[in-house]
Order: sequence, then C-alpha cells, then structure tokens
Amino acid sequence: MNDVVRRTPRQPTERSRRQLAWRFGRFGEALCAWRLRLVGYRVIARDVRTPVGEIDLIVRRGRTLAFVEVKARRRTDGEVLTTRQRRRIVRAADAFLAGRPALAACDIRFDLMLVRRRPLLGIDLPHHLPGAFRADD
Repeated sequence: MNDVVRRTPRQPTERSRRQLAWRFGRFGEALCAWRLRLVGYRVIARDVRTPVGEIDLIVRRGRTLAFVEVKARRRTDGEVLTTRQRRRIVRAADAFLAGRPALAACDIRFDLMLVRRRPLLGIDLPHHLPGAFRADD
C-alpha cells in the first residue's frame, strides 16, 4: 500500500508575517538609498538608532541635510506618519546632530519616501516627498 502524506499549505504565523514585513522594509530602505544616490544625494547614515528613536536614512546634498523616513507598504492611503512618529523622528534627529557639530551649519529637512508593493506587478519606484513635515509640526 502506498502511503502518501499530503500536506496542506501552512498559514503564515504572526512571527513569519512580521519577519517578511521587516525584510520588505529593509529592502525598501536600500531601494530608497540607491534612488537618492542616483539624484545626487550622499548617504551619511542608514538605520540610525538613538535613545529617543530611529532614523531610516540620513542624506546630504550640498548644504541640505535630510532625515528620511521610509514607509514600505502594500497600501499608501491614509495617514502615513502620525504626529507621534514625526515627533520621535525630530527628537532622534536632534540627538544625532548633538554629537556632530560639523553638520550644524546644514539646512535641515525631514523627508518621506514611499515604497509601494503591488501583489502582481512587483514594486513601484520609491516616491520621494522632500520636506514632508517640519520640526515644529
């Protein structure tokens, strides 16, 4: 007798879903870094962690220093950054600049980059929103 065991596809666990989302986010950050390099920015730092928050990308072009938040999502409708998230990014930027007085003369900007994943079409090019919010928002 031929005993064939048929396995049903496993449903993804919460842990595997989080891991896939993390991987997609890291891929989105790398894609955004390359996109910014192509248009003349120099990447100063990636995935910066401070005691008060995290910054995905810090880039510079000329006198402009931009702190970039990357959002890699399936859907980009609705509010992308909450007020709390914006404040956290501003505090993290202040902490980053506190240890780098040479960058104090730069014009500071807070950008947002959106990477949208489409189920059948793949990934769109990152959409750059320079000056997406201000420190005093």
